[in-house]
Amino acid sequence: MNVLILGAGLMQVPAILSAKELGYKVCVVDADEKAVAIPKADVFKKIDLKDKEGILAYAETLKNSEEGLAAVFTAGTDFSASVSFVCEKLGLPAHSFLAATNASVKTQMRQCFADHKVPSPKFMRVGKNDINTNLLSECLKIMSFPFVVKPVDNMGARGCRMVRSEEEFLSAVKIAVECSRTSYAIIEEFMDGPEFSIDALVYKGTFTVTGFAIRHIKYPPYFIEVGHTMPAILDKHTHDQLISVFALGAKALGLTCGAAKADIKFTEKGPMIGEIAGRLSGGYMSGWTYPYASDLNLTKQALLIAAGESPDALIKNRQPVDFETSELCKNAELPYQLFEVPCKRTSAERAWMSIPGTVEYIENITEYTDKAVFDFLPRATVKIGGKVDFPRNNVEKCGNIIAVSNKDDIAVKAAEDAVSNVFITLKPNTRETDDYLAGKINSDEKDFPPPAFGRLKSEEEESIKGIIPADEKVVNYIPEILKNAEYQNKRDWNYNTILQSAQKFDELRKKHPQLDAKKFWKALVRGGLQAAVYISDSTSGSL
Repeated sequence: MNVLILGAGLMQVPAILSAKELGYKVCVVDADEKAVAIPKADVFKKIDLKDKEGILAYAETLKNSEEGLAAVFTAGTDFSASVSFVCEKLGLPAHSFLAATNASVKTQMRQCFADHKVPSPKFMRVGKNDINTNLLSECLKIMSFPFVVKPVDNMGARGCRMVRSEEEFLSAVKIAVECSRTSYAIIEEFMDGPEFSIDALVYKGTFTVTGFAIRHIKYPPYFIEVGHTMPAILDKHTHDQLISVFALGAKALGLTCGAAKADIKFTEKGPMIGEIAGRLSGGYMSGWTYPYASDLNLTKQALLIAAGESPDALIKNRQPVDFETSELCKNAELPYQLFEVPCKRTSAERAWMSIPGTVEYIENITEYTDKAVFDFLPRATVKIGGKVDFPRNNVEKCGNIIAVSNKDDIAVKAAEDAVSNVFITLKPNTRETDDYLAGKINSDEKDFPPPAFGRLKSEEEESIKGIIPADEKVVNYIPEILKNAEYQNKRDWNYNTILQSAQKFDELRKKHPQLDAKKFWKALVRGGLQAAVYISDSTSGSL
Protein backbone atom coordinates (compact mmCIF):
# COMPACT_ATOMS: atom_id res chain seq x y z
CA MET A 1 0.00 0.00 0.00
CA ASN A 2 1.07 3.57 -0.70
CA VAL A 3 1.25 6.42 1.78
CA LEU A 4 1.30 9.94 0.35
CA ILE A 5 3.26 12.46 2.41
CA LEU A 6 3.03 16.18 1.76
CA GLY A 7 6.44 17.80 2.02
CA ALA A 8 9.96 16.42 1.57
CA GLY A 9 11.91 18.65 3.94
CA LEU A 10 13.76 17.77 7.13
CA MET A 11 10.58 17.96 9.23
CA GLN A 12 9.02 15.23 7.07
CA VAL A 13 11.89 12.75 7.54
CA PRO A 14 10.31 11.09 10.64
CA ALA A 15 7.07 10.56 8.68
CA ILE A 16 8.88 8.99 5.73
CA LEU A 17 10.93 6.67 7.94
CA SER A 18 7.95 5.75 10.12
CA ALA A 19 5.80 4.90 7.10
CA LYS A 20 8.55 2.64 5.79
CA GLU A 21 8.83 0.91 9.18
CA LEU A 22 5.11 0.22 8.93
CA GLY A 23 5.69 -1.45 5.57
CA TYR A 24 4.23 1.21 3.30
CA LYS A 25 5.56 2.46 0.00
CA VAL A 26 6.24 6.15 0.54
CA CYS A 27 5.31 8.72 -2.10
CA VAL A 28 6.17 12.36 -1.40
CA VAL A 29 5.18 15.59 -3.11
CA ASP A 30 6.97 18.93 -2.87
CA ALA A 31 7.56 21.96 -5.06
CA ASP A 32 11.31 21.71 -4.42
CA GLU A 33 13.02 19.07 -6.55
CA LYS A 34 16.09 19.31 -4.28
CA ALA A 35 14.26 18.85 -0.96
CA VAL A 36 16.50 16.98 1.49
CA ALA A 37 14.14 14.08 2.23
CA ILE A 38 13.46 13.04 -1.37
CA PRO A 39 16.19 10.34 -1.38
CA LYS A 40 14.55 8.69 1.64
CA ALA A 41 11.20 8.26 -0.15
CA ASP A 42 10.30 5.60 -2.72
CA VAL A 43 8.62 7.98 -5.16
CA PHE A 44 8.82 11.75 -5.61
CA LYS A 45 6.46 13.90 -7.62
CA LYS A 46 6.88 17.63 -8.03
CA ILE A 47 3.62 19.28 -6.91
CA ASP A 48 3.27 22.55 -5.02
CA LEU A 49 1.64 21.88 -1.64
CA LYS A 50 -0.75 24.77 -2.27
CA ASP A 51 -2.12 22.87 -5.29
CA LYS A 52 -4.91 20.88 -3.61
CA GLU A 53 -6.41 19.78 -6.90
CA GLY A 54 -3.05 18.62 -8.23
CA ILE A 55 -2.39 16.62 -5.07
CA LEU A 56 -5.90 15.14 -5.27
CA ALA A 57 -5.35 14.03 -8.87
CA TYR A 58 -2.08 12.32 -7.91
CA ALA A 59 -3.69 10.73 -4.83
CA GLU A 60 -6.51 9.36 -7.03
CA THR A 61 -3.89 7.80 -9.29
CA LEU A 62 -2.29 6.13 -6.29
CA LYS A 63 -5.64 4.96 -4.93
CA ASN A 64 -6.59 3.42 -8.27
CA SER A 65 -3.21 1.71 -8.69
CA GLU A 66 -2.67 -1.94 -7.92
CA GLU A 67 -1.02 -1.03 -4.59
CA GLY A 68 -3.77 1.37 -3.49
CA LEU A 69 -3.52 4.31 -1.08
CA ALA A 70 -3.63 3.79 2.68
CA ALA A 71 -3.18 7.36 3.96
CA VAL A 72 -2.36 10.98 3.17
CA PHE A 73 -0.24 12.72 5.80
CA THR A 74 1.87 15.75 6.69
CA ALA A 75 3.82 17.02 9.69
CA GLY A 76 5.57 20.33 10.23
CA THR A 77 4.02 22.06 7.19
CA ASP A 78 1.28 24.65 6.67
CA PHE A 79 -0.76 22.25 4.56
CA SER A 80 -2.87 20.08 6.85
CA ALA A 81 -5.92 21.52 5.04
CA SER A 82 -4.59 20.08 1.77
CA VAL A 83 -4.38 16.67 3.46
CA SER A 84 -7.97 16.92 4.67
CA PHE A 85 -9.19 18.14 1.30
CA VAL A 86 -7.76 15.06 -0.39
CA CYS A 87 -8.86 12.64 2.34
CA GLU A 88 -12.41 13.97 2.35
CA LYS A 89 -12.66 13.49 -1.41
CA LEU A 90 -11.21 9.96 -1.26
CA GLY A 91 -12.91 8.73 1.91
CA LEU A 92 -9.70 8.39 3.95
CA PRO A 93 -9.46 9.06 7.72
CA ALA A 94 -8.63 12.67 8.61
CA HIS A 95 -10.05 15.79 10.15
CA SER A 96 -12.78 17.27 7.98
CA PHE A 97 -11.67 19.88 5.45
CA LEU A 98 -13.68 22.52 7.33
CA ALA A 99 -12.00 21.63 10.62
CA ALA A 100 -8.55 21.63 9.03
CA THR A 101 -9.27 25.02 7.47
CA ASN A 102 -10.44 26.32 10.84
CA ALA A 103 -7.08 25.17 12.22
CA SER A 104 -5.12 26.78 9.36
CA VAL A 105 -6.66 30.23 8.91
CA LYS A 106 -6.08 32.18 12.11
CA THR A 107 -9.10 34.47 11.79
CA GLN A 108 -11.43 31.48 11.33
CA MET A 109 -9.72 29.85 14.28
CA ARG A 110 -10.22 32.87 16.52
CA GLN A 111 -13.88 33.10 15.52
CA CYS A 112 -14.44 29.43 16.38
CA PHE A 113 -12.90 30.03 19.79
CA ALA A 114 -15.04 33.13 20.34
CA ASP A 115 -18.21 31.29 19.29
CA HIS A 116 -17.50 28.44 21.73
CA LYS A 117 -16.22 30.68 24.57
CA VAL A 118 -12.74 29.15 24.47
CA PRO A 119 -10.18 31.53 26.05
CA SER A 120 -8.19 33.33 23.34
CA PRO A 121 -7.25 36.94 22.58
CA LYS A 122 -9.40 39.64 21.00
CA PHE A 123 -8.65 40.09 17.31
CA MET A 124 -9.40 41.81 14.02
CA ARG A 125 -8.82 40.75 10.41
CA VAL A 126 -6.92 43.06 8.06
CA GLY A 127 -6.53 42.85 4.30
CA LYS A 128 -4.29 44.76 1.92
CA ASN A 129 -7.05 47.27 1.20
CA ASP A 130 -7.59 47.94 4.91
CA ILE A 131 -4.10 49.38 5.45
CA ASN A 132 -4.63 53.12 5.86
CA THR A 133 -4.14 55.90 8.40
CA ASN A 134 -7.43 55.06 10.15
CA LEU A 135 -6.53 51.43 10.81
CA LEU A 136 -4.74 52.04 14.10
CA SER A 137 -7.67 53.96 15.60
CA GLU A 138 -10.00 51.11 14.59
CA CYS A 139 -7.65 48.63 16.22
CA LEU A 140 -7.40 50.65 19.44
CA LYS A 141 -11.18 50.48 19.80
CA ILE A 142 -10.80 46.71 20.31
CA MET A 143 -7.48 46.37 22.14
CA SER A 144 -4.60 48.44 23.52
CA PHE A 145 -0.83 48.35 23.08
CA PRO A 146 1.02 46.06 22.89
CA PHE A 147 -0.64 43.78 20.39
CA VAL A 148 0.51 41.10 17.97
CA VAL A 149 0.38 41.20 14.18
CA LYS A 150 0.83 38.08 12.03
CA PRO A 151 -0.28 36.53 8.71
CA VAL A 152 -3.50 34.55 8.89
CA ASP A 153 -1.95 31.53 7.17
CA ASN A 154 1.74 31.04 7.83
CA MET A 155 3.95 29.26 10.37
CA GLY A 156 7.44 29.55 11.85
CA ALA A 157 6.62 33.07 13.14
CA ARG A 158 7.15 34.50 9.64
CA GLY A 159 5.77 38.03 9.55
CA CYS A 160 4.81 37.81 13.23
CA ARG A 161 5.78 40.53 15.68
CA MET A 162 4.70 42.58 18.66
CA VAL A 163 3.54 46.13 18.04
CA ARG A 164 4.40 48.43 20.93
CA SER A 165 3.78 51.87 19.47
CA GLU A 166 2.23 53.81 16.61
CA GLU A 167 5.64 53.98 14.89
CA GLU A 168 5.77 50.20 14.61
CA PHE A 169 2.19 49.64 13.51
CA LEU A 170 1.75 50.13 9.76
CA SER A 171 5.05 48.55 8.69
CA ALA A 172 4.27 45.48 10.84
CA VAL A 173 0.83 45.09 9.25
CA LYS A 174 2.23 45.51 5.74
CA ILE A 175 4.89 42.82 6.32
CA ALA A 176 2.34 40.42 7.82
CA VAL A 177 0.04 40.87 4.81
CA GLU A 178 2.98 40.31 2.45
CA CYS A 179 3.85 37.07 4.28
CA SER A 180 0.29 35.75 3.86
CA ARG A 181 -0.63 33.52 0.94
CA THR A 182 -4.05 35.18 0.88
CA SER A 183 -2.84 38.74 1.68
CA TYR A 184 -4.58 38.91 5.05
CA ALA A 185 -3.20 39.52 8.52
CA ILE A 186 -4.64 39.22 12.00
CA ILE A 187 -4.14 41.76 14.78
CA GLU A 188 -4.72 40.40 18.26
CA GLU A 189 -4.17 41.41 21.85
CA PHE A 190 -0.87 40.38 23.41
CA MET A 191 -1.06 37.61 26.00
CA ASP A 192 1.54 37.83 28.73
CA GLY A 193 2.77 34.65 30.40
CA PRO A 194 4.87 31.52 29.85
CA GLU A 195 4.18 29.72 26.57
CA PHE A 196 3.79 26.00 26.02
CA SER A 197 3.72 23.81 22.94
CA ILE A 198 1.55 20.70 23.18
CA ASP A 199 1.00 17.88 20.68
CA ALA A 200 -1.99 15.55 20.80
CA LEU A 201 -3.69 12.81 18.82
CA VAL A 202 -7.49 12.80 18.46
CA TYR A 203 -8.89 9.31 17.98
CA LYS A 204 -12.42 7.91 18.43
CA GLY A 205 -13.52 10.51 20.96
CA THR A 206 -10.25 10.50 22.89
CA PHE A 207 -7.65 13.26 23.13
CA THR A 208 -4.15 12.06 24.04
CA VAL A 209 -1.34 14.51 24.74
CA THR A 210 1.89 13.38 23.12
CA GLY A 211 4.41 16.03 24.09
CA PHE A 212 4.16 18.96 26.50
CA ALA A 213 7.04 21.45 26.29
CA ILE A 214 7.78 24.92 27.57
CA ARG A 215 8.88 27.25 24.79
CA HIS A 216 11.69 29.73 25.43
CA ILE A 217 10.64 32.89 23.54
CA LYS A 218 12.90 35.96 23.38
CA TYR A 219 13.88 39.12 21.52
CA PRO A 220 10.92 41.46 21.11
CA PRO A 221 9.38 42.81 19.02
CA TYR A 222 9.74 39.36 17.45
CA PHE A 223 8.87 35.99 18.98
CA ILE A 224 12.01 33.91 18.51
CA GLU A 225 11.89 30.45 20.01
CA VAL A 226 15.45 29.93 21.21
CA GLY A 227 14.54 26.42 22.29
CA HIS A 228 12.09 24.21 24.13
CA THR A 229 12.38 21.89 27.10
CA MET A 230 10.27 18.77 27.43
CA PRO A 231 8.50 17.96 29.65
CA ALA A 232 7.41 21.29 31.08
CA ILE A 233 7.63 21.13 34.87
CA LEU A 234 4.29 22.30 36.27
CA ASP A 235 1.97 21.61 39.18
CA LYS A 236 -0.79 19.15 38.30
CA HIS A 237 -3.62 21.71 38.36
CA THR A 238 -1.88 24.06 35.90
CA HIS A 239 -0.79 21.14 33.71
CA ASP A 240 -4.32 19.75 33.52
CA GLN A 241 -5.87 23.17 32.91
CA LEU A 242 -3.61 23.76 29.91
CA ILE A 243 -4.48 20.37 28.43
CA SER A 244 -8.20 20.87 29.08
CA VAL A 245 -8.34 24.27 27.39
CA PHE A 246 -6.35 22.88 24.45
CA ALA A 247 -8.94 20.10 24.13
CA LEU A 248 -11.79 22.62 24.28
CA GLY A 249 -10.13 24.57 21.48
CA ALA A 250 -9.62 21.46 19.34
CA LYS A 251 -13.29 20.56 19.80
CA ALA A 252 -14.35 24.10 18.84
CA LEU A 253 -12.40 23.76 15.59
CA GLY A 254 -14.05 20.40 14.88
CA LEU A 255 -10.90 18.22 15.04
CA THR A 256 -11.96 14.57 15.23
CA CYS A 257 -9.37 12.30 13.61
CA GLY A 258 -5.64 12.94 13.61
CA ALA A 259 -3.09 15.28 15.09
CA ALA A 260 -3.52 18.59 16.89
CA LYS A 261 -0.83 21.00 18.01
CA ALA A 262 -1.30 23.98 20.34
CA ASP A 263 0.72 27.02 21.28
CA ILE A 264 -0.87 28.12 24.54
CA LYS A 265 0.00 30.59 27.27
CA PHE A 266 -0.72 30.58 30.96
CA THR A 267 -1.75 34.17 31.72
CA GLU A 268 -2.92 35.86 34.90
CA LYS A 269 -6.44 34.88 33.77
CA GLY A 270 -5.46 31.26 33.20
CA PRO A 271 -4.77 29.36 29.95
CA MET A 272 -5.34 31.25 26.69
CA ILE A 273 -4.81 29.70 23.27
CA GLY A 274 -2.35 31.24 20.88
CA GLU A 275 -3.24 28.87 18.07
CA ILE A 276 -4.08 25.25 17.28
CA ALA A 277 -2.99 23.45 14.11
CA GLY A 278 -4.48 20.23 12.75
CA ARG A 279 -1.12 18.52 12.37
CA LEU A 280 1.94 17.41 14.29
CA SER A 281 4.35 20.14 15.36
CA GLY A 282 7.54 21.12 13.61
CA GLY A 283 10.47 22.62 15.46
CA TYR A 284 11.95 19.14 16.14
CA MET A 285 9.29 18.42 18.77
CA SER A 286 7.04 15.69 17.38
CA GLY A 287 9.77 13.91 15.40
CA TRP A 288 12.74 14.29 17.74
CA THR A 289 12.44 15.61 21.30
CA TYR A 290 9.21 13.84 22.26
CA PRO A 291 10.21 10.38 20.98
CA TYR A 292 13.57 10.78 22.76
CA ALA A 293 11.83 11.75 26.02
CA SER A 294 8.99 9.22 25.91
CA ASP A 295 10.11 6.20 23.83
CA LEU A 296 6.89 6.61 21.80
CA ASN A 297 7.17 7.11 18.04
CA LEU A 298 4.43 9.73 17.85
CA THR A 299 4.64 10.02 14.07
CA LYS A 300 4.08 6.28 13.64
CA GLN A 301 0.98 6.42 15.85
CA ALA A 302 -0.38 9.37 13.87
CA LEU A 303 0.24 7.49 10.62
CA LEU A 304 -1.67 4.47 11.93
CA ILE A 305 -4.67 6.70 12.66
CA ALA A 306 -4.39 8.21 9.17
CA ALA A 307 -4.37 4.72 7.69
CA GLY A 308 -7.46 3.64 9.66
CA GLU A 309 -5.44 1.38 11.95
CA SER A 310 -5.41 1.24 15.74
CA PRO A 311 -2.58 3.20 17.45
CA ASP A 312 -1.92 0.38 19.92
CA ALA A 313 1.26 1.80 21.51
CA LEU A 314 -0.52 5.08 22.15
CA ILE A 315 -3.47 3.35 23.80
CA LYS A 316 -1.26 1.03 25.85
CA ASN A 317 0.94 3.77 27.32
CA ARG A 318 -1.50 6.61 27.94
CA GLN A 319 -2.72 7.75 31.34
CA PRO A 320 -5.92 9.66 32.22
CA VAL A 321 -5.84 13.44 32.65
CA ASP A 322 -8.36 15.26 34.85
CA PHE A 323 -10.59 17.80 33.13
CA GLU A 324 -9.68 21.13 34.77
CA THR A 325 -10.78 24.47 33.35
CA SER A 326 -9.92 28.04 34.24
CA GLU A 327 -12.30 30.78 35.35
CA LEU A 328 -12.63 31.81 31.71
CA CYS A 329 -14.37 28.55 30.81
CA LYS A 330 -15.38 27.05 34.14
CA ASN A 331 -18.78 25.78 32.96
CA ALA A 332 -17.41 23.98 29.90
CA GLU A 333 -18.27 20.34 29.29
CA LEU A 334 -15.68 17.60 28.77
CA PRO A 335 -14.95 17.67 25.01
CA TYR A 336 -13.14 14.32 24.75
CA GLN A 337 -11.78 11.67 27.10
CA LEU A 338 -8.42 13.16 28.10
CA PHE A 339 -5.15 11.21 28.28
CA GLU A 340 -1.40 11.74 28.14
CA VAL A 341 1.60 9.57 27.33
CA PRO A 342 4.09 11.08 29.78
CA CYS A 343 7.81 11.59 29.28
CA LYS A 344 10.38 9.36 30.99
CA ARG A 345 13.32 11.76 30.61
CA THR A 346 14.10 15.33 29.52
CA SER A 347 14.80 16.59 26.01
CA ALA A 348 16.31 20.06 25.64
CA GLU A 349 16.41 21.69 22.22
CA ARG A 350 18.37 24.92 21.82
CA ALA A 351 19.01 27.11 18.76
CA TRP A 352 22.22 28.85 17.77
CA MET A 353 22.16 32.23 16.09
CA SER A 354 24.35 34.76 14.32
CA ILE A 355 24.76 38.50 14.12
CA PRO A 356 24.30 39.99 10.61
CA GLY A 357 26.96 39.28 8.01
CA THR A 358 28.34 36.89 5.41
CA VAL A 359 29.53 33.39 6.38
CA GLU A 360 33.28 32.86 5.97
CA TYR A 361 33.29 29.41 7.55
CA ILE A 362 31.66 27.36 10.33
CA GLU A 363 33.43 25.35 13.02
CA ASN A 364 33.18 23.83 16.46
CA ILE A 365 35.45 25.64 18.90
CA THR A 366 35.89 22.42 20.88
CA GLU A 367 34.65 19.00 19.91
CA TYR A 368 31.83 18.06 22.23
CA THR A 369 31.87 14.52 23.59
CA ASP A 370 28.91 14.77 25.94
CA LYS A 371 26.80 11.65 25.37
CA ALA A 372 23.70 13.66 26.27
CA VAL A 373 23.98 15.53 22.93
CA PHE A 374 21.87 13.55 20.46
CA ASP A 375 21.65 15.86 17.43
CA PHE A 376 23.56 18.70 15.80
CA LEU A 377 21.24 20.17 13.16
CA PRO A 378 22.61 23.11 11.12
CA ARG A 379 20.25 24.73 8.66
CA ALA A 380 21.03 23.99 5.03
CA THR A 381 20.69 27.69 4.18
CA VAL A 382 23.64 28.58 6.45
CA LYS A 383 26.63 27.98 4.18
CA ILE A 384 29.92 29.55 3.21
CA GLY A 385 29.27 32.75 1.29
CA GLY A 386 25.66 32.90 2.46
CA LYS A 387 24.04 35.77 4.32
CA VAL A 388 23.10 35.42 7.97
CA ASP A 389 21.12 37.79 10.16
CA PHE A 390 19.80 37.94 13.68
CA PRO A 391 16.51 36.04 13.33
CA ARG A 392 13.20 37.79 12.97
CA ASN A 393 11.37 34.46 12.71
CA ASN A 394 11.99 30.81 13.52
CA VAL A 395 13.31 29.82 10.10
CA GLU A 396 16.20 32.32 10.23
CA LYS A 397 18.05 30.62 13.08
CA CYS A 398 21.36 28.98 12.16
CA GLY A 399 20.77 25.57 13.62
CA ASN A 400 19.66 23.50 16.59
CA ILE A 401 21.12 21.16 19.20
CA ILE A 402 19.13 18.46 21.01
CA ALA A 403 20.32 16.89 24.25
CA VAL A 404 18.60 14.22 26.33
CA SER A 405 19.08 13.05 29.92
CA ASN A 406 17.27 11.49 32.84
CA LYS A 407 17.89 14.80 34.65
CA ASP A 408 16.55 18.05 33.26
CA ASP A 409 19.52 20.18 34.37
CA ILE A 410 21.97 17.85 32.64
CA ALA A 411 20.00 17.90 29.37
CA VAL A 412 19.73 21.69 29.41
CA LYS A 413 23.43 22.21 30.23
CA ALA A 414 24.55 19.76 27.55
CA ALA A 415 22.46 21.48 24.88
CA GLU A 416 23.57 24.98 25.86
CA ASP A 417 27.23 24.00 26.13
CA ALA A 418 27.10 22.48 22.65
CA VAL A 419 25.46 25.63 21.24
CA SER A 420 28.11 27.81 22.90
CA ASN A 421 30.86 26.01 20.98
CA VAL A 422 29.38 26.35 17.49
CA PHE A 423 31.00 29.29 15.73
CA ILE A 424 30.35 31.13 12.48
CA THR A 425 33.24 33.26 11.27
CA LEU A 426 31.98 36.29 9.36
CA LYS A 427 33.62 37.81 6.32
CA PRO A 428 35.61 40.90 7.40
CA ASN A 429 34.73 44.47 6.48
CA THR A 430 31.11 44.00 5.42
CA ARG A 431 28.43 46.66 5.63
CA GLU A 432 25.79 44.54 7.38
CA THR A 433 28.11 43.63 10.26
CA ASP A 434 29.54 47.14 10.54
CA ASP A 435 26.01 48.61 10.68
CA TYR A 436 25.03 46.17 13.43
CA LEU A 437 28.13 46.95 15.50
CA ALA A 438 27.47 50.67 15.04
CA GLY A 439 24.03 50.13 16.60
CA LYS A 440 22.07 51.07 13.50
CA ILE A 441 18.45 49.92 13.72
CA ASN A 442 15.28 50.39 11.69
CA SER A 443 12.92 53.07 12.99
CA ASP A 444 10.17 50.46 13.55
CA GLU A 445 12.44 47.99 15.41
CA LYS A 446 13.38 49.67 18.67
CA ASP A 447 16.18 47.80 20.49
CA PHE A 448 16.46 45.17 17.75
CA PRO A 449 18.71 43.36 16.96
CA PRO A 450 19.62 43.15 20.65
CA PRO A 451 23.10 43.54 22.16
CA ALA A 452 24.86 40.42 23.44
CA PHE A 453 25.66 41.75 26.92
CA GLY A 454 23.76 45.02 27.19
CA ARG A 455 24.88 48.53 26.33
CA LEU A 456 27.95 50.26 27.67
CA LYS A 457 27.21 53.59 29.30
CA SER A 458 29.25 56.48 27.89
CA GLU A 459 31.38 56.71 31.04
CA GLU A 460 31.97 52.95 30.95
CA GLU A 461 33.04 53.15 27.32
CA GLU A 462 35.38 56.05 28.06
CA SER A 463 37.03 54.07 30.87
CA ILE A 464 38.32 51.49 28.37
CA LYS A 465 41.66 52.70 27.03
CA GLY A 466 44.83 51.50 25.40
CA ILE A 467 45.65 48.62 23.11
CA ILE A 468 45.74 44.84 23.17
CA PRO A 469 49.19 43.87 21.83
CA ALA A 470 49.38 41.58 18.79
CA ASP A 471 49.06 37.86 19.61
CA GLU A 472 48.51 38.51 23.33
CA LYS A 473 45.67 36.69 25.07
CA VAL A 474 42.74 39.08 25.30
CA VAL A 475 41.52 37.40 28.48
CA ASN A 476 44.38 39.19 30.25
CA TYR A 477 43.06 42.56 29.07
CA ILE A 478 39.41 42.39 30.13
CA PRO A 479 38.56 45.92 31.37
CA GLU A 480 37.71 46.28 35.05
CA ILE A 481 34.24 47.58 34.18
CA LEU A 482 33.44 44.26 32.44
CA LYS A 483 34.54 42.23 35.46
CA ASN A 484 31.71 43.41 37.68
CA ALA A 485 28.66 41.24 38.33
CA GLU A 486 26.42 43.30 36.05
CA TYR A 487 28.36 42.07 33.03
CA GLN A 488 30.08 38.89 34.16
CA ASN A 489 26.84 37.08 35.04
CA LYS A 490 25.22 37.73 31.66
CA ARG A 491 25.16 35.19 28.86
CA ASP A 492 24.58 35.97 25.20
CA TRP A 493 22.16 34.18 22.85
CA ASN A 494 24.69 31.37 22.36
CA TYR A 495 25.16 30.92 26.13
CA ASN A 496 28.65 32.45 26.47
CA THR A 497 29.68 34.89 29.20
CA ILE A 498 32.11 37.74 28.54
CA LEU A 499 34.89 35.70 30.15
CA GLN A 500 34.06 32.63 28.07
CA SER A 501 33.91 34.79 24.93
CA ALA A 502 37.40 36.14 25.67
CA GLN A 503 38.75 32.65 26.35
CA LYS A 504 37.25 31.30 23.14
CA PHE A 505 38.64 34.24 21.17
CA ASP A 506 42.08 33.23 22.43
CA GLU A 507 41.48 29.69 21.14
CA LEU A 508 40.25 30.89 17.76
CA ARG A 509 42.77 33.68 17.19
CA LYS A 510 46.05 32.73 18.81
CA LYS A 511 47.59 35.14 16.32
CA HIS A 512 45.86 38.48 15.89
CA PRO A 513 46.87 42.06 15.07
CA GLN A 514 47.28 44.80 17.62
CA LEU A 515 43.78 45.79 18.68
CA ASP A 516 42.24 49.03 19.87
CA ALA A 517 40.92 47.97 23.29
CA LYS A 518 37.87 50.26 23.27
CA LYS A 519 36.80 49.17 19.81
CA PHE A 520 37.39 45.51 20.59
CA TRP A 521 35.53 45.33 23.90
CA LYS A 522 32.72 47.56 22.69
CA ALA A 523 32.21 45.14 19.78
CA LEU A 524 32.28 42.11 22.08
CA VAL A 525 29.68 43.62 24.39
CA ARG A 526 27.50 44.44 21.38
CA GLY A 527 27.87 41.23 19.35
CA GLY A 528 29.60 38.62 21.48
CA LEU A 529 32.40 36.33 20.35
CA GLN A 530 31.47 36.67 16.68
CA ALA A 531 31.89 40.43 16.82
CA ALA A 532 35.22 40.16 18.64
CA VAL A 533 36.62 37.83 15.96
CA TYR A 534 35.15 40.04 13.22
CA ILE A 535 36.90 43.15 14.60
CA SER A 536 40.20 41.26 14.77
CA ASP A 537 39.85 39.87 11.25
CA SER A 538 38.88 43.32 9.92
CA THR A 539 41.92 44.97 11.49
CA SER A 540 45.02 44.97 9.31
CA GLY A 541 48.50 45.80 10.53
CA SER A 542 49.40 47.81 13.62
CA LEU A 543 47.27 50.68 14.90
